[in-house]
Amino acid sequence: MAVRAVRGAVQLERDEAGHMDEQVAALLTAILERNGLSTDDLISIWFTATPDLHSDFPAAAARKLGIVDVPLICAQELDIEGAMPRVVRVLAHIESDKPRADINHVYLGAAATLRKDIAQ
Repeated sequence: MAVRAVRGAVQLERDEAGHMDEQVAALLTAILERNGLSTDDLISIWFTATPDLHSDFPAAAARKLGIVDVPLICAQELDIEGAMPRVVRVLAHIESDKPRADINHVYLGAAATLRKDIAQ
């Protein structure tokens, strides 16, 4: 079993805790489904949020989704002029037999424009 990394992002429409929960849950669910993963395959997850998001921690959505025994951490994204606003990014470390080239990175909605090279 190899350690792999899965990237993903989603842009929120507004800075509200309930909306963040829904969008982050959708992102994590898509990452798991598109890569044929269960929560047992997760090693850790890093979340970043743009500086304009204040309503909640993205990791709280993961806990509500049932990801309770995986180390999670949140950080603030760099405040770069012209960057896409209201974005939550994910870097999940997983155990997988898949080759690196077969990992499906998930960028939902408008966030797909952030990484056209790897977005599925």
